[in-house]
Amino acid sequence: MADKAAAYFYGRLFAANPHLRGMFPPAMDGQRDRLFRALTRIVWSLDSPDSLAAFLGQLGRDHRKYGVTADHYDAIGAALLATVRKFAADVWDEEIEAAWVSAYRTAADTMIEAAGSAAEVMPAWWLADVIDHERRAQDIAVITLRPTQRLPYTAGQYVTVQTARWPRVWRTFSIANAPRPDNTIRLHVRSVPGGWVSTALARDTRIGDTIMIGPPMGTLAPPDDASRDVLCVAGGTGLAPLKAVIEQIIASGRRSHVHLLYGARTSAELYDLPDLFRMAASFPWLRVVPVVSHEPAYDGMRGRLPEVTQRFHSWAEHEVYVCGPSAMVHETVRRLQIDGVPLSRIHRDVVHDER
Repeated sequence: MADKAAAYFYGRLFAANPHLRGMFPPAMDGQRDRLFRALTRIVWSLDSPDSLAAFLGQLGRDHRKYGVTADHYDAIGAALLATVRKFAADVWDEEIEAAWVSAYRTAADTMIEAAGSAAEVMPAWWLADVIDHERRAQDIAVITLRPTQRLPYTAGQYVTVQTARWPRVWRTFSIANAPRPDNTIRLHVRSVPGGWVSTALARDTRIGDTIMIGPPMGTLAPPDDASRDVLCVAGGTGLAPLKAVIEQIIASGRRSHVHLLYGARTSAELYDLPDLFRMAASFPWLRVVPVVSHEPAYDGMRGRLPEVTQRFHSWAEHEVYVCGPSAMVHETVRRLQIDGVPLSRIHRDVVHDER
């Protein structure tokens, strides 16, 4: 149903506004998925006005990189209303339509205002030079970029990336370091089957290349409460934003104990262990625990990350960060809640397979 609704929405949008088609990528599958996820996030946030406003503000600022202007929101709103009217025909009436129109107008106004404010202080997108490219595993690369202008962001945030090989195709990658004086950022990129941008970055990008970066987004951030110890649970390249959060904790001078459970299927996929061990050597309050799930001969902790979290003492008094594949994140959060960690102290992010 979601796929059909998204396809209908874009069909209506482009039929009425054919000039907008050039703003979107040639293949629309990923775009449809992102539309559905954004709408789902908005619905989930209806009971949290502050969270919803923050999310819509980020969307408004991010959409500037596509060339979206205030006028485009009317066309998008008309196509969205037509889509909801068609797929909710059984319950649709004038009252529901009025509510949808009002809700969309409020959301659009929030995004337009955020975009306008951002235009006064920052570019719609940044150019960034590739200054280092390390193949850490067969399908994983660590890429260091230097944006040509200052990129303001918070540890734990992510950016969208576009390569010269795939114009108008943007994919999200978490920044793997806290802000640095030299303005460089690192991305941990896993090349996935059918992943246009991830494959181009991991396999075809070279030092000296230039890529485009969208504005930083996301609400995963270092903890405000300096008194709590911290647990980080990272699956695969989900390590990236959590490593940035840990770097920020270290830079802050805090002395909270930080436990990092860093998991992968095989030991060869634990691509960042040397750097993590160097961090732990310089920051004695950091404990790094590698975890491998599909290598019986591995001489270390074995198992799936959600289960491994339950082999330690209670994490109920910790601030917890979880990032990785969606199934791992959801199961880890479920088990931590059962073990007494309040949901308000569990911060999560999902590494999407489309990357």
